[in-house]
Amino acid sequence: MTESLNGKVIIVTGASSGIGAATVRLLHEAGAHPVLAARRADRLEALSKELDGALAVPTDVTVPDQVRALVQATIDRFGRVDGLVNNAGAGAGSTIDGTTPEAFLDLLNLNVVSVVTSIQAVLPHMRAAGHGRIVNISSGATGMPMAGNAIYPAAKTAVNWLSQVGRMELLGDNIQVTLLLPSVTDTEFYPAGALPAGLVAHSSEYVGQVILRALRTGEERIDIPHGPEQPDFPSAG
Repeated sequence: MTESLNGKVIIVTGASSGIGAATVRLLHEAGAHPVLAARRADRLEALSKELDGALAVPTDVTVPDQVRALVQATIDRFGRVDGLVNNAGAGAGSTIDGTTPEAFLDLLNLNVVSVVTSIQAVLPHMRAAGHGRIVNISSGATGMPMAGNAIYPAAKTAVNWLSQVGRMELLGDNIQVTLLLPSVTDTEFYPAGALPAGLVAHSSEYVGQVILRALRTGEERIDIPHGPEQPDFPSAG
């Protein structure tokens, strides 16, 4: 069932730049109440002012107490949380023998464990309300094995699995989990001039529009096609 986002309270992690910042701007335009979460407090403060004082909570999603504080701040302000966008994450181009256990664990903590922590933090409130929408941001790279890109897609593949199982486990609570797999996106993820050769980069706004589609529809999985942006795709659900 497609739902309006007007008045909905949506937490977005990784909101200080790129896809996250684009998403909160689009949510604000749609009449929702975006809750901004990221580590860079200065950027969150500036974005909050741009969005008429949107709630901004500096948050390191790898610290469970901070995630729980983020959700509690949302409840204190609005009394509910209708949606969660698990967007915080980092990339890591590395061969299998070119990483360290410590670096891999840090990546898993940020890209995978934080997804579980954030879902666990919002679940009691969504269950009490009898509804919720959760969007987990993965990557199209999980379907494109490539030498030299070992650990980032491995982490995102775990997000794919968690999203599929989470959807099964939560449907009975009227909480829909959507797995969203963007293609190459022009964000801080890629250093200047380092976009993969031969691939067309999508804008953060384009991906943000698809995230809003997922929040409206609650569909199971959305793969954003590679290649040029398709104007009708974000609203195709």
